[in-house]
Amino acid sequence: MKVVLQRVKNAYVKVDSKIVSEINNGLLLLWGIEELDTEVESEILINKILNFRIFADENLKMNESIIDISGEVLIVSQFTLAGKFLKGNRPSFVNAKDPKIAEDMITNIVNEFSKYLTIKTGSFGAMMDVGLVNDGPATFVLTARNGKLVDQAD
Repeated sequence: MKVVLQRVKNAYVKVDSKIVSEINNGLLLLWGIEELDTEVESEILINKILNFRIFADENLKMNESIIDISGEVLIVSQFTLAGKFLKGNRPSFVNAKDPKIAEDMITNIVNEFSKYLTIKTGSFGAMMDVGLVNDGPATFVLTARNGKLVDQAD
């Protein structure tokens, strides 16, 4: 399971040129679910994101979490994060979770985040335009695999 996390001043999702979700001061999460992913990986990533200290404190140090700043979160399902691209010149998405199962998992993820913060979502399965003003810029890629968080540097 992979999440591209972007700290944003604002972000939105448009479907058919109409804004369907919009946030200010928070996180845009592009969330990719792979075939072998389970709720365990979801829980690991949710916990990390809720407590990830990437917002500035009074001394302008990254020392505050999304909960600390009462920020908003925009979650967009992103099956292309499961893409394989080492062979050939066109990505393969055979590693992506079945869409119905992935949609249920995204719903569970949204419900869990909603216990703590204001959550908005993209439109699952739709062609979306996603816009943002990246704050910093600050962008992180988080991966959970086989029940644990995986460091991208490994």
